[in-house]
Amino acid sequence: MLHVAEPALPLGATYLGDGRCRFHLWAPHAQRVDLVLTGENGRAIAMQPRGDGYYHLIAEGVEPGATYLYRLDGGQERPDPASRYQPEGVHRASAVIDPDFAWTDAGWHGLPLQRYILYELHVGTFTPEGTFDAIIPRLDSLQELGITAIELMPVAQFPGSRNWGYDGVHPFAVQNSYGGPDGYRRLVDACHARGLAVVQDVVYNHLGPEGNYLSQFGPYFTSRHKTVWGDAVNFDGPGSDAVRRFFVDNAIYFLRDLHVDALRLDAVDAILDFSATPFLEELAAVVDQAAVLLNRQLWLMAETAQNDARWITPREMRGYGLHAQWNDEFHHAVHTLLTGEQRGYYMDYVEPDGTVRAANLAKALADGYVYSGQYARYRRRRHGNSSRAIPPYRFVVCIQNHDQVGNRMLGDRLSDLVSWDQLKLAAGVLLLAPNLPLLFMGEEYADPHPFLYFVSHGDADLVAAVRAGRAEEFSHFHGEGTPPDPQAEETFRRSTLAYELRHEGRHQELRAFYRQLIRLRKALAPLRHLSKEHMEVQAFEETRTIAMRRWYADEEVLAVFNFSAEPATVTLALPEGRWTKLLDSTGASAGSQELAQPAEVGVPAPPHGFALYWLEGSARG
Repeated sequence: MLHVAEPALPLGATYLGDGRCRFHLWAPHAQRVDLVLTGENGRAIAMQPRGDGYYHLIAEGVEPGATYLYRLDGGQERPDPASRYQPEGVHRASAVIDPDFAWTDAGWHGLPLQRYILYELHVGTFTPEGTFDAIIPRLDSLQELGITAIELMPVAQFPGSRNWGYDGVHPFAVQNSYGGPDGYRRLVDACHARGLAVVQDVVYNHLGPEGNYLSQFGPYFTSRHKTVWGDAVNFDGPGSDAVRRFFVDNAIYFLRDLHVDALRLDAVDAILDFSATPFLEELAAVVDQAAVLLNRQLWLMAETAQNDARWITPREMRGYGLHAQWNDEFHHAVHTLLTGEQRGYYMDYVEPDGTVRAANLAKALADGYVYSGQYARYRRRRHGNSSRAIPPYRFVVCIQNHDQVGNRMLGDRLSDLVSWDQLKLAAGVLLLAPNLPLLFMGEEYADPHPFLYFVSHGDADLVAAVRAGRAEEFSHFHGEGTPPDPQAEETFRRSTLAYELRHEGRHQELRAFYRQLIRLRKALAPLRHLSKEHMEVQAFEETRTIAMRRWYADEEVLAVFNFSAEPATVTLALPEGRWTKLLDSTGASAGSQELAQPAEVGVPAPPHGFALYWLEGSARG
């Protein structure tokens, strides 16, 4: 069994009550550290070295709201690397927060992983106000839709007030312009009051470039490994024990102190760690321990495109022990069937002659990974290993997310690319699949606004570099054209949802369709039970059609998805009985329909649509 060290003093500022505050810092690059309390009664106090590069101090006369900096070797004054709040942004003083909060979720113990129906949102553009508090009035609508968990894009303090969040430089400090730690805690508490879990997207593979002062404190980064962002975070070199502790403590802070239910770990394949016990394995062990101690269900969800089942294989089977993984291949298989796109990584899901095979999506539904060791043209190498033994509820799947929308040059959503019937077809595949579905904010009612890439950096050279970098990245997918200026406030404003449209016209119709699909997913035992052993998937290339059967106890469902513009009929061997058509995505009337006479029967599917059938009393068991 993996050994997990006893917890040490928490990093950062911890208010102890009665005007006393403990400051704990790792700064092995400094020979001397002074705590500088700013404000009216500013003063500097020498911190005491505790060995291994740690400095410690309990200061009197310090209350929540007090601001401070660390002075390194009598020179530069920097914010706390483990700051809990940056009220004036990434470059200015850190603030002491009150650890006490009037939580009302004492009876909340989290949700089983299998019950997660996720809704990814960006705090700054989900509402016009762009705050945590402004999200709370919309939670009832999400709950009524059938969502069981909201997933917040990164909220660690970033430069300015406009950013996707992946440029954060203070991992513990919740973004000031969103409402800071108090606003965050109010949102989490409100979610739990409605039975909604909270997933927080965290970034442990890099920090942003502006306001990143960690290297002045210690060896947080290493030139031994390189990532697309430069030097890698030091997870396996000299000094890495303390670096790993920093990020483990960050995870526990969100899960224990901020009551978050799960963490989405950004781009884990960019966490370059060749130690015998990798950081992510250690993190998973600590989180599993915390779940027992806190009596809550806590989860880690990895983002990775490596198609390596070890990420989500239990530790006792030589895996990392993470609980779930984003599976972008599901998205790519659906997207190429709908659009035929073949630029960039979509190339790997389209044949050289332009043919898009339904078998790709069928494999994603049945196995998880599409690429499980075969040659990939875009990567120009073999890619992946088998995920056949991995339960389907360990894969988070989507038809849209922040990357797949925002990394298009014009931020166009799927509703800008396909027909109305195709939108509903995609929704059906997503919500009837045996995986954990993730919706991207506004998807459920076809919000007409794009989701663009935006920043608000204060460094002119950095802004120029971001503009050039995005233009280069878009060239792989779009060729010609000029992307919107990521620094312009208008780019950010254009990305704010028109949430009121969910009650109007076709937007309301689509939302009702999503709600119906989620209701069926929760109501029918074969759809609730997420098991590869209780399903069968067949692809019919000549008609671009997929038939998926799922069964549990004495019920069975059949979904036939047709990605062609023509009506299709697939011949299937079905159990005898009276099959009821529960749903036709094109609006054709539902009703009882005998499908099991003779033993092999032709099952129709509408063009660019699907039909869902239900059989009660199946002998499959």
